[in-house]
Amino acid sequence: MSERHPIISVTGSSGAGTTTVRHTFDRIFRREGVAAAYMEGDAFHRYDRASMRAVMQEAEEAGNRHFSHFGPEANLFAELEEAFRSYAETGTGRTRHYVHSEAEADCWGVPPGHFTEWTDIPTDSEVLFYEGLHGALITDEVNIARHADLKIGVVPVINLEWIQKIHRDREKRGYSTEAVTDTILRRMPDYVHYICPQFTATDVNFQRVPLVDTSNPFIARWIPTPDESAVVIRFRDPKGIDFPYLTGMIDGSFMSRANSIVIPGGKLDLAMQLILTPMILRLVERRRRLV
Repeated sequence: MSERHPIISVTGSSGAGTTTVRHTFDRIFRREGVAAAYMEGDAFHRYDRASMRAVMQEAEEAGNRHFSHFGPEANLFAELEEAFRSYAETGTGRTRHYVHSEAEADCWGVPPGHFTEWTDIPTDSEVLFYEGLHGALITDEVNIARHADLKIGVVPVINLEWIQKIHRDREKRGYSTEAVTDTILRRMPDYVHYICPQFTATDVNFQRVPLVDTSNPFIARWIPTPDESAVVIRFRDPKGIDFPYLTGMIDGSFMSRANSIVIPGGKLDLAMQLILTPMILRLVERRRRLV
């Protein structure tokens, strides 16, 4: 953690909706005049697309059917922790970009499925924003969570997470439902051991819960809409959270536990604005007093 160079980490599984949360942060940064640098979790995968396929095939032939992007073998955990540590201490660090699509390829000048070159984070940023799979990871070898000043978990209930992933990967990446299902099954052990434990370390979790039947996510024709959902917001430390203010500002919200508030799904952006804006401003204002 760092007063001079704060880090905000948004963590969630593939298909959880972390990219949507990034858009909310973008609006807050623009409105409040915060100069943010960005880091993507995909930048710290170990393999590009073709190499990952080859390594997975080798692992499967050796009897390992659970080699996945969620686990340590396919990621640069030590390098990610070093990037966080470097930014916290110096305001810069090394990162890159993983190109997913042809549209991104036009922007970055690198073919889909490949990484850009490593570059230094600009030194004029006031905060580092990370969005990816492992921003609150703690293992025997690394402790990425300790370097982040604000850790946000995006955690739809599992059936909804799978529905969102299946629809995204089919429509945007051209995968079949069967291929996405195979990926979900392959990732399950690493999901249990490396994704779920992070949400104990996060400061705030946003968990969307569908209010319609999602009992078989593999045949769902539509993703439940925000109005067909509720969101459970859990604070690791509720001290200082003005729950009466939040429930008064967000129609239809209520307290479910001493550290949790439930809101209508359509109010998620409003809730994030109300909750996260003062948290971000506290980090940035503390920094500005020191520099």
